[in-house]
Amino acid sequence: MCPGNVMTLDEMKPGIRQLLVALDFLHSECHIIHTDLQLKNLLLPGPETSYLSRFEEAEVTDPSARKMLKDRTIYKTLGFLPRGGLPVLADFGEARLGHQEHDDDIMPNVYRAPEVILRSSWGYKVDIWNVAMVAWDIVSPRTLITGKNPDGVFDDRVHMAELVALLGPPPPEFRKQTHLSSVFWDELGNWKEVVPIPDITFQSLAENVEGEDKEGFLRWLRMALQWNSEDRPTALELLYDEWLMKGLEESAG
Repeated sequence: MCPGNVMTLDEMKPGIRQLLVALDFLHSECHIIHTDLQLKNLLLPGPETSYLSRFEEAEVTDPSARKMLKDRTIYKTLGFLPRGGLPVLADFGEARLGHQEHDDDIMPNVYRAPEVILRSSWGYKVDIWNVAMVAWDIVSPRTLITGKNPDGVFDDRVHMAELVALLGPPPPEFRKQTHLSSVFWDELGNWKEVVPIPDITFQSLAENVEGEDKEGFLRWLRMALQWNSEDRPTALELLYDEWLMKGLEESAG
C-alpha cells in the first residue's frame, strides 16, 4: 500500500481487520513482535496474469526507458495496478522474539510508541500503537505525527509535544518507567517547555478524513494510542471493537 492514496473509513476497515488477524497470530501463536508496521509493508495482490502478459509483449515492441551504466542497467519503474483484495503483512526483517526483553530503537520515526522514544522497555503493544498509525495513514492525507522542528529535522521533543497535545499529559506511572521522562516533565508532571505544545487535536487533524462515524474511528484510535502500553488492547480486542466490526455483516451478506 502506498502513502497518499487515501481511502474512506469504510474502505479502510477490511484491510485493518486483516492486519489485526495477522498480528493476533504473530503475537499469540508465534510470539513475534513485528515492530515495523507501515504502509509499504502491507502488500496488495498483484495484477491479473493477462495484464502481465500484455506488459511482457509491450516490453518487446516498445521497451521502457533505461539507463545503461558500466556495471548495471537502471530501468524506469512501471506501476502495476493491484487487482483488489486484502493486504498481506510483509517484511519481518526488524521482528523480535516476544519472550525476550527489548529496549532498542525500533519503528519508523513518526510511528514510534512513547516507550520507544524514551528508550524504555517495550513489547507486543508497540505493534498495537503502529496499527493505529497505519489506519490513520490510510484515511488521512497527512501523518498523525510530523515530529519536525522549524529546521525540518525530526526531533523527539517535537514528537513528544505532539503526543501531549493529542493524548493529554501522561499518567505518573508512565513517567516513572524511565529516567528520560525527566527531560520532558518535572517531578510534578508539568511539561518543561522544551518545545511548545502545538494546538492540535484528533478532531482538527481528522477534518479531511471521509466516511461514516468519524467519532467512532477517533475513539478506536484513542483506545490503541495509550501512554501506558499495558492499557492498550490486544490485537484481538482491537479487532472485535464495535466500530471496526460495523459493516462486516452487511458486506458478508
